[in-house]
Amino acid sequence: MATRTDAPTRREQILKEAARLFAERGFHGVGVDEIGAAVGISGPGLYRHFAGKDAMLAELLVGISDSLLTGAKRRLAEAGEATGSAAVLDSLIEGHIDFALDDRPLITLHDRELDRLRDADRKMVRQLQRQYVELWVGVLREVYPAVGEPAARSAVHSVFGLLNSTPHLGRPGSLPGRAVTASLLHRMARGAFAAVAGEERGE
Repeated sequence: MATRTDAPTRREQILKEAARLFAERGFHGVGVDEIGAAVGISGPGLYRHFAGKDAMLAELLVGISDSLLTGAKRRLAEAGEATGSAAVLDSLIEGHIDFALDDRPLITLHDRELDRLRDADRKMVRQLQRQYVELWVGVLREVYPAVGEPAARSAVHSVFGLLNSTPHLGRPGSLPGRAVTASLLHRMARGAFAAVAGEERGE
């Protein structure tokens, strides 16, 4: 999502504003008319794009989970055999940091509203997330062979928690700068993985 450079479609504009409003006020605190006003169309006009707020929420949460997984697979494919596992891990971290900094409302939305999804949509989100985690686990264990699978999985979940803390860092304008924040998050993620590897080796 953060790597797009072409103009967003009306549907994407609606989803972006819906995510922002849902994150700020809660799913039930936002009406269709407010979402429509944010993109310059009438509330009823939204129904040409979505069946309702539930459909928007499902597309947002399923969509970002699918986007993260697809992006991670692309990074692995682009790396090829010539790229070392450490560089692949760095690339995965960079991709997740892009999401964490550029799509902060979706993190809040996931934490607060996931249980509002229909069972099928919630299961799809969980399935995509599991695949995303396992992809990271595989790369992490290539970089740190001493780390067992359970420890690697716990480490990946913990690092996701660290990176996904961005909604609590204050408003975007209050951060020290995107590049500085991204570098800090990257070092912290790498440090966390290295610490787990050190513990597994008994260091």
